[in-house]
Amino acid sequence: MTQLLDQVGPERLAAFILVLARVSPLFAIAPLFSSKLVPMRVRAVVAVALAIGLSPVVAKGHHIDLDAFTLAALIGKELLIGLAFAYALAALFAAVTVAGSLLDTLVGFSFGSLVDPVSGNQSTVLAQLYSMVALLIFIAIGGDAWVIEGLARTYDVVPLSDFPALGPLVAGANTVFVKIFASALQVAAPVLLAILITDAGFGMVSRVVPQLNVFQVGFPTKVLVGLILIGVSLPFVGGWLAGELQTDVGVALHSLRVAG
Repeated sequence: MTQLLDQVGPERLAAFILVLARVSPLFAIAPLFSSKLVPMRVRAVVAVALAIGLSPVVAKGHHIDLDAFTLAALIGKELLIGLAFAYALAALFAAVTVAGSLLDTLVGFSFGSLVDPVSGNQSTVLAQLYSMVALLIFIAIGGDAWVIEGLARTYDVVPLSDFPALGPLVAGANTVFVKIFASALQVAAPVLLAILITDAGFGMVSRVVPQLNVFQVGFPTKVLVGLILIGVSLPFVGGWLAGELQTDVGVALHSLRVAG
């Protein structure tokens, strides 16, 4: 082991550890990379492989201070940058899941719940459907390659030896958090509008014909209308997801500014 460390060099080893610290959050919270469908050992191997591939490139031309306190601060900085980048991507999938949860409540599928295989959390039917469809679209449009390319570009914004400005970083995280609910409404808007119109129609029918059991007739009708509108609107989610993915990667890179 000592001979191996001598061959690699302490500065190269430090660069590898710093790159691994930035890459690791991607496999903890980012979509697809953190999926429970992928075993933990596989995720660890891929993270180490990415760090091995990136570290010689991003460390070229940069001197890394090997002082224990400075190195610890750099590792903490790398973890923070990785978390900020992965958080911006995770928020996109969180918006899709929130949209599915909203529709579950209005359509009536919230009465039953399942375990989402993507996140491993308890999830309702439509939330799981939207989550799986978003994951499939993410793979189909090459989102994994975009994410890795975006992660590599973070080193152009914040090199290994520099620190980001906390102000823009916090502002970017706040923007992404607020955008979760706005994006969820965008995804669910067509179905939400149709369900609200259906509820209003049955409300008028119940006033005109009070003898009619509106709940017995209205519940399956709402389910039918909801499923039809979901089938019609889901294909448009692909284009929306591709555009939002590029936007979120851009926001993440924009919020990572070098302090100074």
